[in-house]
Amino acid sequence: MEHRLSKRVQGKLGLLVYKRGMPVATGQIRDASKRGLFIATDYTEVQLNQTVELEFCFPDTEEKRFRRLKAHVVRKSDWGLGVDFEGVENDSFTISSLVHWFKNHPMAVKYLPVRQRQAH
Repeated sequence: MEHRLSKRVQGKLGLLVYKRGMPVATGQIRDASKRGLFIATDYTEVQLNQTVELEFCFPDTEEKRFRRLKAHVVRKSDWGLGVDFEGVENDSFTISSLVHWFKNHPMAVKYLPVRQRQAH
C-alpha cells in the first residue's frame, strides 16, 4: 500500500531535466504535490537519490519566465521518474505555484522544446 504525505494533483506540463547544470532530457510532469513530482520521460541515465534540476514554464501566463526546482530521484520506472523536494533548497513559492497551476490546468500539454527554448 502506497503512503503519500501530501495530495497529488494530476495534469500535464512539459519540462527539461538538467544534470550538473546541463540539459539532458525532456519530460512531462504528470502529477505534482508540495513534496514531489512524477515525470513521464524515457530518460534512464540517472540513479536513485541523485539530485536533478527541473525547468518548466507556465504556458498560459503572460510572463514567459522559466522556473527551476531541484529534486532527488526517489523512484524509477519504465514510465518515468518520481522525484522528491525533501532535503534540497528550493523556493517554496515556486512549488506552491506549480501545485496551484496543476489544480487549475489539469490537462495542459503545451511546452517549449529544447530548440525553441534556446532561441528565446
